[in-house]
Amino acid sequence: MKKMNVLAVALGLASMAGLASAADGNILVDIKGPGSGNPFWAAVQKGAETAGAANKVKVLVMSPPAESDVQAQVAQVEDQIAKGVSGIALAPTDPTALASVVDAALKKKIPVVFIDTKGTNAGVTFIGTNNEVGAKMAADHICKNVPKGSEVAILQGIITQSTGKARADGAKAGLVACGLKVVAEQPADWDTAKGQSVTENILTAHPGIKGIFASNDNMAMGALEALKSAKKLKNVFVVGFDGTPDAAKAILAGDLAASVAQAPGNMGKLAVESILKLQKGEKLAAVIDTGTVLVTKANAASYK
Repeated sequence: MKKMNVLAVALGLASMAGLASAADGNILVDIKGPGSGNPFWAAVQKGAETAGAANKVKVLVMSPPAESDVQAQVAQVEDQIAKGVSGIALAPTDPTALASVVDAALKKKIPVVFIDTKGTNAGVTFIGTNNEVGAKMAADHICKNVPKGSEVAILQGIITQSTGKARADGAKAGLVACGLKVVAEQPADWDTAKGQSVTENILTAHPGIKGIFASNDNMAMGALEALKSAKKLKNVFVVGFDGTPDAAKAILAGDLAASVAQAPGNMGKLAVESILKLQKGEKLAAVIDTGTVLVTKANAASYK
């Protein structure tokens, strides 16, 4: 009996040590791409780190080398779970592929929230943009500026991500509803170079298009380069998504028509604050909407 009691105490102490380790660990904010290569993710990172400093907690921001590198993100999160992170804010590159990793964290009582892109795990709060509403806002702006019956195109992000699908779906619904013809829906995977090459292909197949919705500003900037090369920049009304500084400058220059701005800094800030609430046992809403704003020449200066 004494041996059993000693063993029980030892196991209990080990369990408590594990909990203490997790409580003292970093809050992991794992985003989809390096902040140095994308103003959107740079703003998420800054918001998270600012919130960490304000609340005197350690924040570790990580990302895979590319948004399409799902396995790299899986490995990162698994490694940080093993090291005893105290919370995880995750922008999943592939919600289905990351689901088992999130389940593993939840089983270890590590609080998790999703940012930017919804995951598939039940009961995990999503902090970010209502992407369908934002994309419809972009579509409505195109509808107001392009004649009814005109041919238009959609540059999709990574369509297996809920963000990519929601933006494509929201844009198409809005464009079709106002009587425009969506003649091309092609993925450019959130990438500027791909946005340019895909737009070049679309222009070859549909030289008469009058509007393009790009599901992020990186792809929109690529589309502008393709249009410039084809000498059609003034003939095609292009709207992006994210409200990045580069997009704002392009809007002020008269090249890009508009962009739908998110609040990426707010995503990072609320992610850290929400993890801290969960650590205290507080409840969160299922969705925390960070909002969208249409950026045009009228307000683009404040987004530079």
